[in-house]
Amino acid sequence: MPLKADTITKDYVKDAGVFADIFNYYIYGGRQVILPEQLTERDSTKIALPYGADGAVVPVQKFRDVQKLYAAMTDGKMEYVLYGAENQAEIHYAMPVKNNLYDALEYAGQVEEAAKSHRKEMKRKKEEGEAFAEEGGKTPSAGEFLSGFWVEDRLIPSITVTVFFGSEEWDGPLSLFEMMDVSDPDVLACMDNYHVRLIAPAQMADEEIMKFQSSMREVMLFIKYSKDKENLSRVLAANERRFREVERRAADVIEAITNSGIKYDEEDEVVNVCQAIQEMRKESERDGERRGELKKAQEAARNFYNLGVDVEKIAQGVGYAVETVKQWLGLSSDN
Repeated sequence: MPLKADTITKDYVKDAGVFADIFNYYIYGGRQVILPEQLTERDSTKIALPYGADGAVVPVQKFRDVQKLYAAMTDGKMEYVLYGAENQAEIHYAMPVKNNLYDALEYAGQVEEAAKSHRKEMKRKKEEGEAFAEEGGKTPSAGEFLSGFWVEDRLIPSITVTVFFGSEEWDGPLSLFEMMDVSDPDVLACMDNYHVRLIAPAQMADEEIMKFQSSMREVMLFIKYSKDKENLSRVLAANERRFREVERRAADVIEAITNSGIKYDEEDEVVNVCQAIQEMRKESERDGERRGELKKAQEAARNFYNLGVDVEKIAQGVGYAVETVKQWLGLSSDN
C-alpha cells in the first residue's frame, strides 16, 4: 500500500462520523446506533513482549490504523466497546493472524492495566495502614494476586473491522482455519478459530453499500465501479445529488485509490465528482482528437515526401514546423 494512500485512508477513517458509519453498517446493518460524539480517540500503539531464545524480553511495536472507545448508557449503566479499523489497499494474506494479534494484545493490555491498578491501590492502602478487608477494599486470593486480574474484573470487548479499499475481490483467507491445512475434526474441535470482519466493495451489492450514511457510500460505490466506465456512469447518474457534493477527504481517497485523474482545487472543501469526471472525459476526447490529427498529419507528410514534395512545402501544407516534419521523416536538420 503506497504511503500516500495509506495516510489518506487512515486520516479519512479517523473521522468520527465515518468511523461510526463503518461500525453502524457492520454491526447494526446501517442503523444509526453508534453516534460520533460517543467515540473517543485511543492510542493505537500496541506493544507485545515475547520472550527471546535466551529468556530476554524483546519489545515489538504493533500499530492499529484507527481505534476508538465507544461509551454509552445501557440499562442504567455505562457500557464500553473498543472498535478498531484496519485499512487495506492491497490484499493481506495473513489478515486473520494480524487482527487476532491486535485483539489479543488489546486484552493482554487490559489485564496488565487492571493489575497495575490493583497493585497501586494495595500499595496505597498499605502505606496508609488501611486493612484490605475494609469497605471499598478487599484481600485478593492467591489466584487473583498471581494473575493481577480479580474475579469481578471485566474486559472491554474489542472488535476489529478490515476495510478493503481495492476494486478487486478479496481472495485472501478470512479465518485462521483457512490458513491451515488441518482436516482432523478432533484437532479442529480443540482449536479456536478467528474470523476477519471484512468490508470490500467488489463483494457488496449496491443495496448493501447504500446502507452507509456518510461519504463511505460514495467512496465504496466509486471504487467498486472504477474499472467499469459504463456502470460507473450509471452509478454517478443515479446518485448525482450526493456525488455533486463529496467531502474533500472522500475525494482524496477516491483519487488515491483509483487514480482516476479527478482534478480539483486544493482549497475545495467539497468536490463535484460528476463534473470532474465529465471534464476528465472531455479532455480525454480532446486528447484523442489531437492524437488523431497528428497521426493524419504524419501520414500525409510521409506520403508527400515519397512523392518528392519539398519538406518546406510539406510543413506548410500540414501546418507543422519544418524541424518537426523532418523528425517525423527521420531526416537530419541539415537536409
